[in-house]
Amino acid sequence: MDPHRLVGTWLFVREIEHDDGAAYTADGEARFSREDDGRVRWAERGTLRWDGGSTPVTRTLFLVREAGSDGGAAPGNDPSADGKPATGWRVTFEDGRDFHPWTAGAVEHLCGRDLYAGGLAVAAVPAQDWELRWRVTGPEKAYLMHTHYTRPSR
Repeated sequence: MDPHRLVGTWLFVREIEHDDGAAYTADGEARFSREDDGRVRWAERGTLRWDGGSTPVTRTLFLVREAGSDGGAAPGNDPSADGKPATGWRVTFEDGRDFHPWTAGAVEHLCGRDLYAGGLAVAAVPAQDWELRWRVTGPEKAYLMHTHYTRPSR
C-alpha cells in the first residue's frame, strides 16, 4: 500500500497484553505527513494507561522508499532511475535505523534478542481504518500488541 494514502490525521487505540498478565491501553492521534525528501513522517502522540496509572507517550517513525524503488508503480511501468524494479517501502525509526518492510501480511523484526512478528491489515481501496499487530517474544519482552487506526469523524 502506498503510504501517501495515509497522509492526514488518524485516531489510534492500542491494546498491549503481556504474557505475565499485565495489560495496557494507549489512545491518541497519529499524523502522517509528506517530508520534502520523499519520506512520510508517522508521528504518534497519546496516553498510555494501566491499572492505577497513565503517562503521555510519543513516537515518530518514517516510511521511506527502498533503494531501487519508484514508490509503487505497477510492475513493468516506470522503473526507478537506477533501472531496478520497484521494491516498495520500509518503516524506519526516527534515527534512521531499519524497522520492517511496509507491506500487507506478515513481517518480522529482530530487536536485540527479541523477535517482533507482526502484520499490517489495510484495505486495497482508500480505507477509513487499518490495523497493525505485533507478537513480541524473547528473553526481554513477551507481549501481544494490537493497534487500530481510524479516520476521525468530520
